[in-house]
Amino acid sequence: MKIHPSHPRINPESQQRFASKVLALTGVLQTTLETSELISLFAKELSGFVRFDGTSYQFPELKIDISVGSLTSHSCQYQMLVSGEALGEIKLYRFYPFEEHELETIENLLSGLLYPLRNALLYHRAIQTALIDPLTGVKNRSTMDDAVLREMKLARRHGTSLSVVLLDIDHFKRVNDDYGHLYGDQALRAVAQCVQKTIRDSDLLFRYGGEEFMILLSGTGPEGSALLAERIRQEVESMTPFSNNDIRLTVSLGITSLRGEPDTTDLLLERADTALYRA
Repeated sequence: MKIHPSHPRINPESQQRFASKVLALTGVLQTTLETSELISLFAKELSGFVRFDGTSYQFPELKIDISVGSLTSHSCQYQMLVSGEALGEIKLYRFYPFEEHELETIENLLSGLLYPLRNALLYHRAIQTALIDPLTGVKNRSTMDDAVLREMKLARRHGTSLSVVLLDIDHFKRVNDDYGHLYGDQALRAVAQCVQKTIRDSDLLFRYGGEEFMILLSGTGPEGSALLAERIRQEVESMTPFSNNDIRLTVSLGITSLRGEPDTTDLLLERADTALYRA
């Protein structure tokens, strides 16, 4: 169990003095596996011992970036490790510098965060593995049906538009056959990244299967989805995903929009698939 501050202050005497407080803190923190809730809870408990204005936590591997309170001018930061396993970086902020005895308190109490944090990260990773396609990093098929059904209900409730775009990489089998599966995997990742950069943050991208992707566009009707589809087509066509610039990718897209109460998830996807086939 290690915490790596810039200037470590933990010593055996202070650890013994804080042992009961750390144990109590760990018990409180073990009540949640949600990382953001855990960091907020730790900040709340720590504020009973040390005055500070805000805290931030980053774990880039899982794209976790959490901020609580005000991120002001002075800070102390800590890299956290358990059995050689990196648990990310936490920073505490306030308008004036931290004193030595406060830093000692922070470093001792941080030891109560380590194991609850490791458990939360393991949980987050397990959830992400279940929901995310490991090759492309976008949402997988198992989460798609629930998302479509949820967005259909929201669109009907609020009277807003909803559209679906199916995307297929043209001649993908030829890429695999001519250049190998590593090139095929690279093509899938490149298209997924290109589409993700082109759509809005509120839009949802799924790997539909094989070389097909599905984009769920909330608040977007036929005209808007057609404009987006054309922009995606142009962006993919203009990218150079391989060192061999002779290899270019193109995509075909099928578009449909929600038509009212009779529509179901199956009907919506069936129409998009038919439109893709005709593209």
